[in-house]
Amino acid sequence: MNAERWVAATLLGSMAASLALVALYAFTPGNPQAEGALLAVALGGVGIAIVVWAAALIDAPLEEEPWHSLESPAAEREAAGAAMADEDITRRRFLVRLLAAAGGLLAAALALPAFSLGPEPGRDLFVTGWRRGARLVDEDGAPLRVADLLIDGVRTVYPEGAVGRPDSQTLVIRLRPGDLALTDDRAGWAPGGVVAYSKICTHAGCPVGLYRAAARELLCPCHQSTFDVTRGAVPVFGPAARPLPQLPLEVDDAGFLVASGDFPEPVGPSFWNLTHDPPDAESEDGA
Repeated sequence: MNAERWVAATLLGSMAASLALVALYAFTPGNPQAEGALLAVALGGVGIAIVVWAAALIDAPLEEEPWHSLESPAAEREAAGAAMADEDITRRRFLVRLLAAAGGLLAAALALPAFSLGPEPGRDLFVTGWRRGARLVDEDGAPLRVADLLIDGVRTVYPEGAVGRPDSQTLVIRLRPGDLALTDDRAGWAPGGVVAYSKICTHAGCPVGLYRAAARELLCPCHQSTFDVTRGAVPVFGPAARPLPQLPLEVDDAGFLVASGDFPEPVGPSFWNLTHDPPDAESEDGA
């Protein structure tokens, strides 16, 4: 097989692989192994074509000749015109167009990962499943009363109807009301001494699952960030820089613990626009 056919074959193979990659991504996504193999074939085909082209099809020998008049003899002009119409030039033009087509399809294939980034988060990072009046339920969906919690007892709860929702997992801890040292604006958020904090660590998003009853502290096992439960879960040790967001609580007419709104701050690790305006009242109340 001569050089021109090698170049054409590798470029056609690259184009076929690029088209297959686009089709695979569009109709059967979620197969990174096959996508990676097709992308390798597409890139490799263009690379091999460029190498063969440079090595075998570009003929630029170094020549020396004596100085002569700038006007070419008639015989040389005729030879140049004949060379321009030669089949070799026609093949080169075909290969150039083939290379452009392969490059275009490869560019389309390389752009596919941008579609895997997903939609913009919008306000999803600022709201959870908690709404005014949402009952606190355990993993089995059973609602809780203050009396269901022991002093220094801790439970993982979710909003009723959203059990298992990751951004809404919350720890409730019952303390003696005299042990709490909450700020004045949050003094009414702990009926009967029950406080509720997001279970998602504000450092790296790990679950804050350990409670030191003697010290009244929550501990994240990933990086040992420690939060003071009595003072609004402010960090007292470790890399976390923000307190765990506190969920405002109240007791409904039936005696069950309910949320009086969503968390006042975004849950989880900090992000670039954390200081964004909080959700409006309509969103908090679930209206």
